[in-house]
Amino acid sequence: MSTIPRSSFDFLKALKKNNHRDWMTEHKKTYQASEKALKAFYAEIETGLNTTDEIEKLKIFRINRDIRFSKDKTPYNVHRSVSFSRAGAHRRGGYYLRLEPGDKSVVAGGFFGPEPKDLLRIRTEFQMDSDEIRGILAEPDFAKAYQGKFDAWDPVKTAPKGFSKDDPNIDLIRLKNFVVTHKFTDKEVHAKDFKDRVLYNYQLLRPFFDYMSDVLTTDLNGVSLID
Repeated sequence: MSTIPRSSFDFLKALKKNNHRDWMTEHKKTYQASEKALKAFYAEIETGLNTTDEIEKLKIFRINRDIRFSKDKTPYNVHRSVSFSRAGAHRRGGYYLRLEPGDKSVVAGGFFGPEPKDLLRIRTEFQMDSDEIRGILAEPDFAKAYQGKFDAWDPVKTAPKGFSKDDPNIDLIRLKNFVVTHKFTDKEVHAKDFKDRVLYNYQLLRPFFDYMSDVLTTDLNGVSLID
């Protein structure tokens, strides 16, 4: 079984202190060896996910940063990230893994930046009935892993257009993203059971994904939108 080698984190720590192209060029072989080990780990995660789900795409995010519109001109990310997209129009939601030294590694899942029509559909569903999603978030194992709530970054300040700020479900309706996150320490990342921990946390997401998939593939009367 593949693990996350300490050498990969050693490389990222060194990169953080030497974030420039000359240093990266000098340490290209170290970078390539690290990427090879990480890709083997990602492949095992994908295999594990495919035992209970169906993964269409594994995407490894580039180490190069897009600095065109950023004040921070350092050229490289000091973390490594990968996502796993589910297959088929009836399977919504995505899995995400971020590896970063300093106890900053996370697994996450959900719906980041949904399209306007999907965002409206989700908000309308929560306005009509939030019992099911609140039950999923409050399920003991899920709540223990994911704090029982969405990561509420950059919500609408009052209420989205067409919704009341006094709605009892405004805490959910105000959100623009519907993502949950679980953090890992460096010690946990390098442990032999890290792959199993990642897959366990991903499995906890399935009721959430199944519910949201049903919402996003039906109209407000529950009629399927998929041919």
